[in-house]
Amino acid sequence: MPAQAKVDLFYNAYAHFEADVLAAVRAETYGTDIGQNSWLTADEYEALTGWLGLDEHSHVLEVASGSGGPALHLARKYSCRVTGVDVNAFGVATAERSAAQFGMAQRVKFKVADASTRLPFPDRHFDGLVCIDSMNHFPDRLQTFQEWRRVLSTGARAVFTDPVVITGPVTSEELAQRSSIGLFVFAPRSVNEELIVKAGFKIVSQLDVTENAALVSRRWREARQRFRDQLQDIEGQERFEGVQKFLGAVNQLTRERRLSRIAYLVEK
Repeated sequence: MPAQAKVDLFYNAYAHFEADVLAAVRAETYGTDIGQNSWLTADEYEALTGWLGLDEHSHVLEVASGSGGPALHLARKYSCRVTGVDVNAFGVATAERSAAQFGMAQRVKFKVADASTRLPFPDRHFDGLVCIDSMNHFPDRLQTFQEWRRVLSTGARAVFTDPVVITGPVTSEELAQRSSIGLFVFAPRSVNEELIVKAGFKIVSQLDVTENAALVSRRWREARQRFRDQLQDIEGQERFEGVQKFLGAVNQLTRERRLSRIAYLVEK
């Protein structure tokens, strides 16, 4: 059986972020478009970041900040400073343009950085950390957690989601389809808990947020299908079909709770 072809989901989302068709797809997918590119809705983002206890004196690190929309949303809500890091240069460029456009470039900064390696910040530099639906892309999870702890001040909290927690039987073909957009690490919930504690964090709470992944993946796939012709003009047919298959796999696996999405709140 041939290897599953990789699908470049993020190039299209970030390099063509301002395209009208992508804005229309986001609106249909999320309802409230804050520039997200995951299984995250605006109300869920507000609920999860509400766990961090932020105020106007806080400086937050957003890992895998993408197009920057959620970071800007966070800064508006709490009047805090936010620094976002992402390995995708198109995403960071889009984020910087948005920050400048909304007059927030002094409070919200973005940097191209590989968050699977040592973060380019000193110890105890941040008052909170957010990583939504991206911790599964970092191959050495323990090292990642240790880095997050290093850059957080004492008593600070981090909130993050793992959208591919193994909670049922999944075939090799299904795993390949679910990971067709890049590097993925799949782990059961118990392993996450073990590594979080081993890195020196205290687990404050956990929440099953699988339902949002099932809902958003279905809406995203359906919205893309409605705008098929316009999206194919940007993506080409092969990439369009690859993304549709990926979203279909996400929906089936989360709807059947064989891969779950778990939110963690931890404290240093």
